[in-house]
Amino acid sequence: MDMTNIEQLYSCFLETRTISTDSRKIKAGSVFFALKGANFNGNKYASDALKKGAAYAVVDEETYAGGKNIFLVENVLQTLQQLAHYHRCKLKCPVLAITGTNGKTTTKELIAAVLSKKFNVSFTQGNLNNHIGVPLTLLQTTEQTEFAVVEMGANHPGEIAELCKIAAPDFGIITNIGRAHLEGFGSFEGVIKTKGELYDYMAQQNGTIFYNANNTLLQELSKRVKKSISFGASNASFTGEPIQSPPFLHVKVNFKKGVLYLNSNLIGDFNFENILAAACIANYFGVDPLKIQQAIKEYHPTNNRSQLIKKGNLKIIMDAYNANPTSMSASIKSFMENLQDEKYLILGDMLELGDYSAQEHKNIVSSLPQSIRKNVYLVGNEFMKTTQDDTIKTFKSVADLCLHLKQYPIKNGNILIKGSRGIQLEKVLDLF
Repeated sequence: MDMTNIEQLYSCFLETRTISTDSRKIKAGSVFFALKGANFNGNKYASDALKKGAAYAVVDEETYAGGKNIFLVENVLQTLQQLAHYHRCKLKCPVLAITGTNGKTTTKELIAAVLSKKFNVSFTQGNLNNHIGVPLTLLQTTEQTEFAVVEMGANHPGEIAELCKIAAPDFGIITNIGRAHLEGFGSFEGVIKTKGELYDYMAQQNGTIFYNANNTLLQELSKRVKKSISFGASNASFTGEPIQSPPFLHVKVNFKKGVLYLNSNLIGDFNFENILAAACIANYFGVDPLKIQQAIKEYHPTNNRSQLIKKGNLKIIMDAYNANPTSMSASIKSFMENLQDEKYLILGDMLELGDYSAQEHKNIVSSLPQSIRKNVYLVGNEFMKTTQDDTIKTFKSVADLCLHLKQYPIKNGNILIKGSRGIQLEKVLDLF
């Protein structure tokens, strides 16, 4: 699609400021983008979208291009991305991009929370962090937006580089790099290369990165970028230390004018770097330290991300939004070290690990302390293959686990529930 057409489409977008991509959920006055997937073709529903109230429709098949207010383009997805980039170039606010294997959504929300104490912030909603989600996030920003925070996810090499071309960030942060989605990347080296594409972009554009100085891998990768701000427990320009107040994590931060304690509602040692990153970024952009403290205290995790749920005599740490070897190991370690009383682990398969799956699941089981094994429940085909240990209970599905828990309920103590979304471990909550 040439620039003239993008300008024409952009004028229509400015009339509505609303995008629809699902013909079943048309927003009145929106521009409907007829996206395609493995099992659907949005072109077929363009006319229907207009009848339901869309102002315009964008299609890439001539068969469905007849009628008023329908744009015919070469590729609907690419046009959505081009429109988002065109809009981004009109924005006068800074854009910060965030990626990483673990913690990027929590860190994104913390960054948005602290920056919102000073700026009108637009940020990625939910997990809209892919080749469709990033354009939608950018198109939600307006002239009133003073700061945009864009989360970027990736399942294959080159994806972060492509998302950077669309979002053109001025600032960037990689939370960490771990072993996730190995099926798409081919190897851990593939993960490193892909996440590092954010630093490569910032180096090319003379942008600024924020990085964890205590993460050896990120410290090495950061050398590619001239402009950088470091944070960490030591040897960094912005420092702090974790303070455990079980089950929650607090952070003692060294601001220019003195020490401040940031009390959080987050669980797990691994959230230390997420909180410190948000505080570092807010401090860099001149947010009052007391406002930063207030924002961290007010933030509550949702959507099965390190949530503390109390039911009777049970304390349940619900962390079943996502799982990979790095995050699962960190969650188990923190749970074992920081919570007292009887402990139980309900662990679901880690998906999308490809050829590495069997070994990574075996590694998790092998690392479990002997003292906890009688209270371990493993769910999923991969975990079922890992153990001959009769003390560990294994279940093919969450439905099988639910049947067991109905017969043998857990009544007291602490429970960590951790697994990939596809395992649906949240279904066990109703049994407690």
